[in-house]
Amino acid sequence: MEQPNHILVVDDDDMTRLLMKTILSRMSYQVSEAVDGIDAWEKVPVLCPDLIILDVSMPRMDGLELTYKLKNEPNTKNIPIMIVSNHDEITDQVKAVEAGADDFLPKPVEQIILKAKVTSLLKIKSYNDYMQSYQIKLEDEVAKKTAKLKYAFDELETANKRLKLYSLDTILRLSQAAEYKDQQTGQHIQRIGYYIQIIGQKISLSPNEIDEFLYASPMHDVGKIGIPDNILLKPGKLNAEEWAVMQQHTTIGGKILSGSDSSTLKTAEIIALTHHEKWDGSGYPNNLKGSDIPMPGRITAIADVFDALTSKRPYKDAFSMEKAFAIMKDGQGKHFDPDLLDAFFVVKDDIIAIRNKY
Repeated sequence: MEQPNHILVVDDDDMTRLLMKTILSRMSYQVSEAVDGIDAWEKVPVLCPDLIILDVSMPRMDGLELTYKLKNEPNTKNIPIMIVSNHDEITDQVKAVEAGADDFLPKPVEQIILKAKVTSLLKIKSYNDYMQSYQIKLEDEVAKKTAKLKYAFDELETANKRLKLYSLDTILRLSQAAEYKDQQTGQHIQRIGYYIQIIGQKISLSPNEIDEFLYASPMHDVGKIGIPDNILLKPGKLNAEEWAVMQQHTTIGGKILSGSDSSTLKTAEIIALTHHEKWDGSGYPNNLKGSDIPMPGRITAIADVFDALTSKRPYKDAFSMEKAFAIMKDGQGKHFDPDLLDAFFVVKDDIIAIRNKY
């Protein structure tokens, strides 16, 4: 049987606590009491309430100080707090919000308003608990997949030259796991590698560097395995909160690929972390600028953006080649390394041939 939500009422007035406990108990909530801020501070870690309702004016520690302390503790910061006060001035409400309170209710309390606010705050708490549980589960799944990927690639690193083609095929298949939900991007990772190979040859990278980038680049978006489907596959523009979550795929990818002795995985980690950095410093996750962006990230950014522009995605149709090249040119010195983009345009015909073939 599901346990009722647990509410902690904090007030130095005995009659107020009794009234609140009576009202909330009739709503089928489990209610505990604290007589002041110090009493509540000691009880919260033990009781782990789903909601705290507290007064402002109390001895030893007032409600604003208690709110501030609870909201700055990792173990209690997600517990919703509703301040109930005799003071209904705007300045008092502002102080409550600044301290971290989630809601404010003036005294005398109207039961219908109390019920609505309590219900709303408990829904928020339930959602936050679910998201926290989901994140833990997701991290566990990512950790398991990380261990498998590291083991596979460490083993592949010891393979001889004759097995490299088979190794590349394995990398492509494993990398597709992160993008499997979006069927439109199935060959995206394959094209990225070939674009980088062509550009790398033009700028006279060594054969070993080109091979390293070719093998590592398919894993640039492996961190998308940690992005929720409703954001990854959203058919419209992401809002600010969703965009912040989407940007985390770079750091998630970096974590997945970190800590390996494999040179390929070390390069893949760099690419995963830096392929969304921009030459002018406006990229993410670390706002790197110019040559501070590692070469693998700079060259992958060009290949990745061009392929995204010419591909259909849940949020857009594919652009024409003409429009895609115009957008790329406009990003020279802003989004992209100017010299690398010059090389990209020199091998433009080869790039088009790869796009048409795959």
